[in-house]
Amino acid sequence: MRYVIIGAGAVGGALGGRLAQAGQDVVLVARGAQYEALRERGLVLQTPDGPHTHRLPVVDGPEALGTLRADDVLVLCVKTQDSAAALAAWGPRPVEGGGTAAGRLPLVCAQNGVESERLALRTFQRVYAMCVWLPAAFVEPGVVRADGTPLTGILHLGRYPSGSDETARAVAADLEKAPFEAPVVDDVMRWKYAKLLANLANSIEAISGVLTSAEGIALFRRARAEGEAVLAAAGIAYTPQDEEKQARADKIRFEPFDGSPRGGGSSWQSLQRGAGSIEADFLNGEIALLGRLHGVPTPINDVLQEQADEAARQGRAAGETPVADLVAMVDARVTG
Repeated sequence: MRYVIIGAGAVGGALGGRLAQAGQDVVLVARGAQYEALRERGLVLQTPDGPHTHRLPVVDGPEALGTLRADDVLVLCVKTQDSAAALAAWGPRPVEGGGTAAGRLPLVCAQNGVESERLALRTFQRVYAMCVWLPAAFVEPGVVRADGTPLTGILHLGRYPSGSDETARAVAADLEKAPFEAPVVDDVMRWKYAKLLANLANSIEAISGVLTSAEGIALFRRARAEGEAVLAAAGIAYTPQDEEKQARADKIRFEPFDGSPRGGGSSWQSLQRGAGSIEADFLNGEIALLGRLHGVPTPINDVLQEQADEAARQGRAAGETPVADLVAMVDARVTG
């Protein structure tokens, strides 16, 4: 199979680089400065086992790749707010032997949140969900950092909305030739909803900095408790935290390997590099949506979503708002 990595940023770059290192056929898809850097200098993947430079085919869109191969696997790694445009661009592309990507090829959603799979299934017939535990960061154009060791990531994989098949098992086998663990599960969305609850911290981290203070951690626990109440009202199952911990065990450790401090997660990175958008609408906003659908107030996640969106619109850097100020905003909404 050939893996077409749509969105070769932090997660996409780490996935593509490790797959290529394991001997898989990989094409990277990127835009702007990232595309130019990958084309001119290759992908530099910084890891605890050393920097690796991969000279891989890179394109800036589906037209540049031409007719897709019948054994292509499309791996969607863009932020959810960019999913609709990516799906619209790639779905109609012709595949050798006839038909289109949407009608014939597997599409793997390797993203945070739970909305992209739903968007994809409107047009793509073969949709797979991937729960991504992969600590990675975009360093600069052409350079991606993956801090995890001994595994680079743990990637639960299955058909959407449920089930598994030979394609999922084949993809998992390729991933496990690299330093990934890729369990194939019939209930992959249970893992993704659990990751959604963990990702409710992303907005706090982006707005007020990496979660190290007791005040920030307490705010996250409040946001998570609100999220758990919403999922319970909606009748949505999620993996319990003890099961998550058992699955991870000591398989992914963060070990400094070049002396530089570890930054924040994906939302923090979006603000830090001035991306102009943030995924809060599909993390905290998912909880807000479900709350409104099922009659559960979500004042904490409402504030986190609003403040993260405002920070992205205004071009603020990550961590500009003191966590005490953010807590005060939440408290005012809860008591108001």
